[in-house]
Amino acid sequence: MRGFGFVALFNLGAMLAAGPTSACIDIAPMDLHDVSYADVVVVGRVTKYTLVLDPEARKRHQEFLAHSSGKVRELLGNANSFMTDYARLEIVVEEVLRGTAPHTLTVTWDNTAFSEIMPPTSYLIALRSSGSPLPPLRGPTATILPDPDPASLSVLRAPCSASFFFENTSSDAGIVRQILNSGPK
Repeated sequence: MRGFGFVALFNLGAMLAAGPTSACIDIAPMDLHDVSYADVVVVGRVTKYTLVLDPEARKRHQEFLAHSSGKVRELLGNANSFMTDYARLEIVVEEVLRGTAPHTLTVTWDNTAFSEIMPPTSYLIALRSSGSPLPPLRGPTATILPDPDPASLSVLRAPCSASFFFENTSSDAGIVRQILNSGPK
């Protein structure tokens, strides 16, 4: 019986590692003061939104399913997103609130709820450079993956919290503007 328990535990671990998953068990509350960690803050329109799917994660997932029981295949067979997937956005910059940015900017947005539809409106977006400090962890757990494209800026977010990506006319965007206007970086 101990052998069966080990196999079941091993399979559970493999399922969690190979299957679609979220990097966070729980979502931490957002602290808008974390905008202080941004290297660049812009207002702009998203002109191109591309999902970048991790082929290696999909390959590992398919290999795992090929060696799994029918029940596991049934539970995990319809995976459509993985932690290592991300979005690449092209943004036409209308206003720079912090840092410097060209008129057109390509950025990454990882660990988000992906949607291929972006309403055609202006967004306030806080960005960080690869290697810049992250806001602190405010939840009980997090998986922090390396930046998917270290040469590009990425959308700022504290681990396991919401991203700094707001409609420009939202109250959160207004508060972020007030925070930026009240202190230097």
